[in-house]
Amino acid sequence: MINVIDFINTNRDRYVRELKDYLAIPSISALPEHQADMKRCAEWTGAEMTRVGLENVRLVKTPGNPVVYGDWLHAEGAPTILFYGHYDVQPVDPLDLWETPPFEATVRDGEIYARGAADDKGQVFMHFKAIEAHMKQNGRLPVNLKVIIEGEEEVGSNNLDDFIRANKAQLGADVVVISDSAMFERGIPSICYGLRGLTYFQIDLRGSNSDLHSGVFGGSVANPAMVLAQMLAQMRDKGGRIKIPGFYDDVRELTTEERAEWRKLPWSDTRYRKELGAPKLFGETGYTTNERRWGRPTFEVNGLLSGFTGEGAKTVLPATAMAKVSMRLVPDQHPDKIAALFEEYVRKVAPKTVELKVTRMHGGKPWMADFDNSFVRAAGRAIEQGFGKAPVFCREGGSIPVVSTFQEELGIPSVLFGVGLPDENAHAPNEKLDLANFHGGIVSAAILYQEIASR
Repeated sequence: MINVIDFINTNRDRYVRELKDYLAIPSISALPEHQADMKRCAEWTGAEMTRVGLENVRLVKTPGNPVVYGDWLHAEGAPTILFYGHYDVQPVDPLDLWETPPFEATVRDGEIYARGAADDKGQVFMHFKAIEAHMKQNGRLPVNLKVIIEGEEEVGSNNLDDFIRANKAQLGADVVVISDSAMFERGIPSICYGLRGLTYFQIDLRGSNSDLHSGVFGGSVANPAMVLAQMLAQMRDKGGRIKIPGFYDDVRELTTEERAEWRKLPWSDTRYRKELGAPKLFGETGYTTNERRWGRPTFEVNGLLSGFTGEGAKTVLPATAMAKVSMRLVPDQHPDKIAALFEEYVRKVAPKTVELKVTRMHGGKPWMADFDNSFVRAAGRAIEQGFGKAPVFCREGGSIPVVSTFQEELGIPSVLFGVGLPDENAHAPNEKLDLANFHGGIVSAAILYQEIASR
């Protein structure tokens, strides 16, 4: 491994230059005007996979954006890794909050700023460079490797499950490796063994055919904005507990042992609050901050739209009001069951004075692994060698729906091998990736392949 690690260390500057090229492609899957960019990014991803030494590289058509596939399968008798990542990114708004253009990657204070830097192009790219280092120095990989990089993760991976089901035989492996998560904290590498699931909705209300003069019509018809606010207020109580009937029926409670382990982690609510700029923390009564964000379900309003929001005043009764809402789910909640419970409840609390439309957007199942399996231990050894410190074990509040699909459809475990940071601004302006973590991640990924081969 020494020659591989030396190769990685001597190519650090080149890796950053190449990553900038990847980050320059505005592969925003949520916006139709970027369809050409999505295709260009998929092609760039495939070309890079070929450059680093993968074989059988191709773009697989789906009803949406293509999945990029490649493999290297010449390590006879060795385990097979299925690596998963995504090349699509989130929209960049509000654009005026970016300090530098989101698709012109900029290095400042040891961090690279661009949309997709951490989520997920930077973390995908570190595996490409780990593959390249093995191939350049040894002419081979220590494991068999299959790679799938999709282009719809940021819009719910609507076509990925069908792709996996249609290609079960081709995708067979011993373990899935995913680098799309964050470390526990700067300087504290971690292995994530659990993810929350998700169900996402749009609520639309209509109260009249058009906006109305609030003086002429006010008091005689319902105001959809006010009605929507009242409906949303009925989703949670003052203690943060969700009021949807049946919502908690299947929640797997945190164990005493797990809660004790999490309390040992270096953590400060005060520092967390100050870093977020929050006047005061809030969450479900009876749980710590980490328990709330890792192991408890949520109901959140993600967006609101209604009425006049420009400068100055306009006395208007809006005709419509809209909210986007999401629920993060924990083991053993099922997104379809929770979605049905939510739909029933929102129709119950909606008054007859407005027309209601409820649209189910997308969702994903929660996931949790046994963190004492051999693949997780191999990942822990790789991270310790790459970063010089043993990782901690924790869950994460975000969702990667495909993890459950890999378990259910292919019957193989997953290892989350992320090097992002909690303050990386994923999905927000000024997204960034710490370059020390990026380079440490390349080394760790290269070691991971060897550790899994020799486990």
